[in-house]
Amino acid sequence: MSDDSPISIAAAYRFVPIVDGPTLRERLFASGQQAGLKGTLLLAEEGINFTLAAAPRALHAWLGELQHDPRFAVLDIKFSQATALPFRHLRVKLKGEIIRMNQPTVRPQAGRAPAVDGATLSRWLAAGHCDEGRPVVMLDTRNAFEVDAGAFEGAIDWRLSRFGEFPAALAAHREQLRGKTVVSYCTGGIRCEKAALWMAEQGVPHVLQLDGGVLRYFETEARAGMAPHWRGECVVFDDRGAVAADLSPAGRE
Repeated sequence: MSDDSPISIAAAYRFVPIVDGPTLRERLFASGQQAGLKGTLLLAEEGINFTLAAAPRALHAWLGELQHDPRFAVLDIKFSQATALPFRHLRVKLKGEIIRMNQPTVRPQAGRAPAVDGATLSRWLAAGHCDEGRPVVMLDTRNAFEVDAGAFEGAIDWRLSRFGEFPAALAAHREQLRGKTVVSYCTGGIRCEKAALWMAEQGVPHVLQLDGGVLRYFETEARAGMAPHWRGECVVFDDRGAVAADLSPAGRE
């Protein structure tokens, strides 16, 4: 992304043990205010999750400072841009989980779920099967209203109203997944990673997460404003409302 863009937006998460939450919150809030950041950053014992926006140079400088902390040295950051700040305030919050699932046995900080990259997924979807010959099914782990705005063609949608409903939905519908390679996906990767770990813990074989979620898929696979096998927009939780496959604002701004 060019530093000539009016506003840069950075979204990332990392499951990593955090034991100094209150102190870290104060430090990141102070540095974020000084940098002119707007957006939301969540901290929990299981890790960090944020979507933040600012002038490009200020944002990249702040990210560089954040990554001096060894816990955050490796961050898979997804960038997009806007013509105006899509957030009105900076919020840095301490939470029980950075994405709530209410399943304490799921501990992503102990190890990532297996993932598939966008190029491989696009090839599988075009072929109708994975490299081992199993049918590929996309499992949407987002809320129903997000699915209604845009989704992968033919994706399974369990009509979730919040992510915490996923374990019960899996118990009710797991037969849909039998004999298939299951690729869980969400906006930026955090929900589908927890979902993939939960499915593996429940004995569902051949489960993968879409690495980096829909936003990374758009970033790497979109051509001429379209992403293969995707229809519609992707909801984002800021004043843009949603983004198109070229990551331009598609909703309100």
